[in-house]
Amino acid sequence: MMRSRPLRPLLLLLLSMCMAAALPLAAQQTSRYLADVPDLPLMPGLQEMPDSGLVFDKPGGRIVEAYASGALNRREVMTFYAETLPQLGWRSEHGGSFLREGERLQLTLTESAGGVTVQFRLFPQ
Repeated sequence: MMRSRPLRPLLLLLLSMCMAAALPLAAQQTSRYLADVPDLPLMPGLQEMPDSGLVFDKPGGRIVEAYASGALNRREVMTFYAETLPQLGWRSEHGGSFLREGERLQLTLTESAGGVTVQFRLFPQ
């Protein structure tokens, strides 16, 4: 009696396709994350500004400030994060603020002729 090949590789491929389909298109197009917040995606078109932020980890929670910029506009950036962050467990608040598991993420955008600069501030709620 001949044994068939295991279905594991096929099942893994099928599972990864299902998981990708469950994420919004914006999240599927990015595989980059902020250096100091490994579960916070960096929108395609934004480049993190190295050495411009800070990280402070204390018993009461972490405080992270990071910056990224790119040739995008405010609406594109806010739309990306408004669609992507809820898929990662963040609940949208007003004015670019998001809440998740006792932490608040505040996005502050500054537009200029060359595009937009995004300040990411993560701190205990």
